[in-house]
Amino acid sequence: MQEDIESLNPQQKEAVLYNNGPSLVIAGAGSGKTRVLTYKVAYLLDLGLPPENILALTFTNKAAAEMKQRIARMVGYNKSKGLAMGTFHSIFARILRSEAGYLSLTPSFTIYDTDDSKSLVKAVMKDMGIDTKQAEKQYTPSFVLSRISAAKNSVMFPKDYIVSDFALQDKRRDMPRVGEIYTEYMRRLRAANAVDFDDLLLLTYVLFRDNEEILQKYRERFQFILVDEYQDTNTLQYYIVRMLAAQHHRVCVVGDDAQSIYAFRGAKIGNILNFCNNFPEARTFKLERNYRSTKNIVSAAGSLIKKNRGQLPKNVYSEKEDGEKVKIIETRSDDEEARMIAGKIKDMGNRGASYDDFAILYRTNSQSRKLEDALRSLSVPYEIYGGTSFYQRKEVKDILAYLRLIANHADDEALRRIINVPARGIGNVTMTRIAESARNNNTSLFDTASAPDKYGLEVSPAAKTKLVAFTGMIGKYSGMTDNMNALEIARELVNELDLNLTDEKYGILTPDECSRLENISELLGSIGEFCESRQSEGEEASLTGFLSLAVLATDQDTKKEDEDKPKVALMTIHAAKGLEFPNVFVAGMEDGLFPGPMSLADNESIEEERRLLYVAMTRAGNLCVLSYADERFLYGQLRMNKPSRFLDDISDKYVERSVYGYSNSTFVDFSRRDEGFFTRVRSKDFSGNGQQPRKTGMPVFEPRPEPRNLQRISPASSILSDEGLQSVPYGRGELHLGDIVVHDSFGEGQVRFLGKTVDGYTAKILFANGKERMMLLKFAKFSSINRG
Repeated sequence: MQEDIESLNPQQKEAVLYNNGPSLVIAGAGSGKTRVLTYKVAYLLDLGLPPENILALTFTNKAAAEMKQRIARMVGYNKSKGLAMGTFHSIFARILRSEAGYLSLTPSFTIYDTDDSKSLVKAVMKDMGIDTKQAEKQYTPSFVLSRISAAKNSVMFPKDYIVSDFALQDKRRDMPRVGEIYTEYMRRLRAANAVDFDDLLLLTYVLFRDNEEILQKYRERFQFILVDEYQDTNTLQYYIVRMLAAQHHRVCVVGDDAQSIYAFRGAKIGNILNFCNNFPEARTFKLERNYRSTKNIVSAAGSLIKKNRGQLPKNVYSEKEDGEKVKIIETRSDDEEARMIAGKIKDMGNRGASYDDFAILYRTNSQSRKLEDALRSLSVPYEIYGGTSFYQRKEVKDILAYLRLIANHADDEALRRIINVPARGIGNVTMTRIAESARNNNTSLFDTASAPDKYGLEVSPAAKTKLVAFTGMIGKYSGMTDNMNALEIARELVNELDLNLTDEKYGILTPDECSRLENISELLGSIGEFCESRQSEGEEASLTGFLSLAVLATDQDTKKEDEDKPKVALMTIHAAKGLEFPNVFVAGMEDGLFPGPMSLADNESIEEERRLLYVAMTRAGNLCVLSYADERFLYGQLRMNKPSRFLDDISDKYVERSVYGYSNSTFVDFSRRDEGFFTRVRSKDFSGNGQQPRKTGMPVFEPRPEPRNLQRISPASSILSDEGLQSVPYGRGELHLGDIVVHDSFGEGQVRFLGKTVDGYTAKILFANGKERMMLLKFAKFSSINRG
């Protein structure tokens, strides 16, 4: 162990060895915080602290599992066995199952994921008569759930909600019934013996708040508490950590306020900023050496984040080489931006770089389409990171719903999902009548379906037979849970449902069938790994234990290290948190997109967006490219954009600016590495003579055309082309080649070209300022059209 400690740098070593009171470890990007956390736990174990007395809270199960493995290698498996290490939600779910009786739950309660919660909200809204199209625009299930989540994270129950500021805000939005929805949503959750994600935190807080003996039990058990990513904790997580550490104060939190980017999920940056106020005797340790990025990237990111007022002082530095300066590139359009990024990646790939070394980051998921198109056009393999999580795939969710219903007969949402999967001839009419009968009798859907005559269910004899057969099958597996582990039950179930497709039974499988088979096999493998892990820890490999693990899995937990072929990673910046790549492109650096329109109203939101860019830049090891487009299709229309204000926050000492794609004879030459990156932009006259860049290092471009007077534009006959169309449908009439139009944003212009693409009809318009723009007509807004 001593050799491991000596391998740390002085700041890391100091943070690991201090265990005499509360401590705050400020860990800059790429500074080795995971290593510090891992070594600190191992050091505590080496000092003789029993593993069950250590509570280590992380934000992904994957991170917890990797840390456990490293700790076991350092101190030995037996010494580390029994560590309480995992996410807030997974650790608290286990506590709640142990103490369920204090909360009017049974230990087999179901944890609803976001889809389950949304489905329940929809059902509540429908029964309350507010699911009309008009109301749906206001009461979207996602928005209602966000309000409920915000209320729970503010420790606000339904009875408090309806007389709170939340309710006043809802009334201003013309949504006065959110409080009613919240009340009924919670009633149905409890009737189903279920909790949602937020309940795992809220109910743990309530359990400790209202039961002093239970709180004391866990205070005595968890004698040392460690929290990773403390800057991302919300109010409830903060309260619970404070309650557990209130007596012994042995708590170590690790985080970086500069990377606090989850305010939209309820994260409170004040938790880390005020830690030393909450624990006045706390020691602060700063991990300021960045091991990931070059000096220019670290310095550029540092100059950006220094513009934020609300932060802890730190001086992150790198001892790597200076490296390339951060590239800031202006492009004409989002199409040009995508082509530029794809072209550079293709070029570097052709010269030996692995596509695994590249990430393209963006502010919103909608930006990915044009980037994907550009990569596909150059045959560059890519993968969308943070796409459909493994546990969200249909066949996986179906089997999980069966297992949930087996574990908890009151889980109405699980029953709704699988009562007719595979098809049993139980249709919507039957389900509606079951729901009505269950509501009238104040019982669950399962109980109603299993005893239709008892509850006066008015369905046909054939339907009753099918319902009893279905519930009987579920009951059979429920009876196995005491004597069989999760894997044994799942295997039996999959076999009975005939979900194990085989070539012998079904002939040649289609690609979709192969994918479903692989996912089912992967699920069984996952259950098997869970059982093996639990049994090796001397714990029960129960069905409810696995279901908790599955529903709490994050995208990073379930992402395969993949497969064989290197791929460029595409993802939102939020999804990139915690990852690193040698080469990073950040697309869409424009005001109104980054920072987004909802962030411009107050300084706190602007500072959060600036932290988000800091996170994006510090994912890069060697190359960081920030690009923006002068015009972009955004929110259904073509918009002119200003460069992001954040680009001016970065010191010019560490950046290199250039422009791409502003004339047909202007291009970026990616083949010459010796002249500097992205600065080889040449302008050729019609004789083919090129001009050299100015001494400033900025590229030379052809001058943009002077604005023209549209009255002098030649008649339509002079601009007819053999390509394109003479006229196309527009609105209730037609648009013709040569027509004079007035656009809401760009003013007067003349139609120079008409065409059709897979997305619809297009028009190239020459505007009075001399710029030509290609527009998709279904989005274009012309206030007048006159024949040219």
